[in-house]
Amino acid sequence: MGLSCQEPTTTLMSGPGPRQNKRERFLLGVERVREKEPPEVVLVQGDTNTVLAGTLATAKLHIPVEHVEAGLRSFDRSMPEEINRVVPDHISDYLFAPTNAAREYLLNEGIPDETIHVTGNTIVDAVFQNLEIAQRKGDALSRFSLTKGEYFHVTAHRAENVDDKSRLQGIFHGLQGIQTEFDIPVIFPIHPRTQKILFTFGISYDGIQIIPPVGSFEFLQLEANARLVLTDSGGVQEETCILGVPCVTLRENTEPPETIDVGSNVLAGTDADRIVMAARKMLESHCGRTNPFGDGKAGKRIVEISKTV
Repeated sequence: MGLSCQEPTTTLMSGPGPRQNKRERFLLGVERVREKEPPEVVLVQGDTNTVLAGTLATAKLHIPVEHVEAGLRSFDRSMPEEINRVVPDHISDYLFAPTNAAREYLLNEGIPDETIHVTGNTIVDAVFQNLEIAQRKGDALSRFSLTKGEYFHVTAHRAENVDDKSRLQGIFHGLQGIQTEFDIPVIFPIHPRTQKILFTFGISYDGIQIIPPVGSFEFLQLEANARLVLTDSGGVQEETCILGVPCVTLRENTEPPETIDVGSNVLAGTDADRIVMAARKMLESHCGRTNPFGDGKAGKRIVEISKTV
């Protein structure tokens, strides 16, 4: 099988709409593309609705499916992302697990060992490559009048946090608490939907520097140079671990538990007092640069395995 990079030839869906409608549209779109131009193999990556729909549509047409980032588990089935992880893992033909821990989760669920390949996480590849590009592309710190190591960087997007008034209020009260205690900027690139909900709930964000969404390179710069990152994103937890930046997770669970194991991350939930205490703990921990996610060559390994399909 030959692999090459090219511009997308098909857009399956775009624009706003209810999540269920998007899944249905994507599922139908994938089926039409697969029937018209059947591929030799399909790769899906992550835990999005498109991963779930793409895997289901492909498997129904008896085309091999490969799941990148297989075996990640939060063990919280109330999260839509957890379903989007588990189902593809159980119907994919090849599973690319980022770590040995992820492999063990898959084996414990009865998935055959011969279908699992520990490759490292492609997020390491992306961080190494994109950080170098980001450093050449511009200076996000200058744009937002920030100094390296003298600000906190925040992300929050998960529905269970931003759609729940008490949770979102707890997050912002916690952010205000750490801003008051440490007296350095708290920068929050906020999604328009999250900002709309913030206004709808009437939650105060005094002391928090709300900025529009930034591009991936600027985001990586803000992340890499922060004194501390607070997030509900699994990917950001991994990135901060790779970058050696301490992290506080605004959730009660995490799908990359390796970040907890190596001490780069701590779970705080959405209670304001716990968020402040967690920030203190991580700022005192002198987080090192232990990276359990691989050497930045996961993509190359995946390609080599895919060539044998």
